[in-house]
Amino acid sequence: MLRRLVSFCPLLLCAMLPVLASAQARRLVLIDQDGSGPAGSNQMAMMVLLQSPQAEVLGITMVSGNAWEPEEVQHTLRMLELIHRTDVPVVPGAVFPLVRTEQETKLEQQLYGTFPWYGAWGDLGANTSRQAYHGPYVMPKLEEGEPTIKPSTAEDAVHFLIRQVHAHPHQVTIYAAGPLTNIALAISIDPHFAELTQGIVIMGGSLAPKTDDPEFANNPRHEFNFWFDPEAAHITLRAHWPRIDLTTVDISIKTSFTKEMLKDIAGSPNPAAQYLAKYTGEFYYLWDELAAAAWLDPAIITKEQQLYVDVDLTRGPFYGDTLSWTAANKPALDVQLVHVQTDLDLSRFNKLFIELMKAPPQIVSAVK
Repeated sequence: MLRRLVSFCPLLLCAMLPVLASAQARRLVLIDQDGSGPAGSNQMAMMVLLQSPQAEVLGITMVSGNAWEPEEVQHTLRMLELIHRTDVPVVPGAVFPLVRTEQETKLEQQLYGTFPWYGAWGDLGANTSRQAYHGPYVMPKLEEGEPTIKPSTAEDAVHFLIRQVHAHPHQVTIYAAGPLTNIALAISIDPHFAELTQGIVIMGGSLAPKTDDPEFANNPRHEFNFWFDPEAAHITLRAHWPRIDLTTVDISIKTSFTKEMLKDIAGSPNPAAQYLAKYTGEFYYLWDELAAAAWLDPAIITKEQQLYVDVDLTRGPFYGDTLSWTAANKPALDVQLVHVQTDLDLSRFNKLFIELMKAPPQIVSAVK
């Protein structure tokens, strides 16, 4: 019996090696997202990372943006249930921006006009949201059903982010695809937070998008994530990250989620695909999804520009607009170099995105 056990052990070890190697090779990431739903761009972007065998998602922190944070938490919890990833903690975060308020924004409209999209402040503009406007603590009935799992309440999102980065120094990438309120608060509390990461991936900002879409053609430096909390974007972009990768409007509008793509995804019997098949009704740009996919596969980005980027904090019509400089004309301030993505291999991106949405749930490792 002992001989058989001894001979069996090497065979067992050999069988486990691919699994162990896969777990060890996974890159650690913290998702900070405005998780409107069901399905739609915010949820699909998180799913890109949750479905990938390359990524170990340590947790998801929520922030108000496209919807109010308390509702986003519920949509995200339910998404995790439906795609079989309830191992990932969801941590509530900032409900309101650092400075900008809904009331002040209403007053600004009288002076400067309106934008097509106001996210959680849906009654301010001509929103196309499927969810009627409501206050921050009103919880509408979820189309996809109510989650049975609960958010993590041991700590808030900011302290969760700080704790995870300190637990895995220089190993974690921050993926931030909503307003940057939680990230700015983490930097303000812990001045070493940014430098202890591997870097940050941000979906935000706009430079000079080539489009006739009136949302951007008439306001080429306006982008919702930076606009919703300009002070948070300013703090985040000024921090000393090892690397900053920025997916702007300019490259995002080169992507599109189509009915043909959804039909392809819906042909898979796996939980993520069926979640999208049942609840996705939003066919638009794949902004956040591109930021996530480009982190997984950098070859998706075929061209970038290195710029110094900040946000206009001047109260007026350009409050929240993106500022950028080359090395030759940047101000004598502590602005940081940013890798601004400008072009992509669209077929490579679409292929990866569809494959991940069709894939089975990832096997959970013991990294956390």
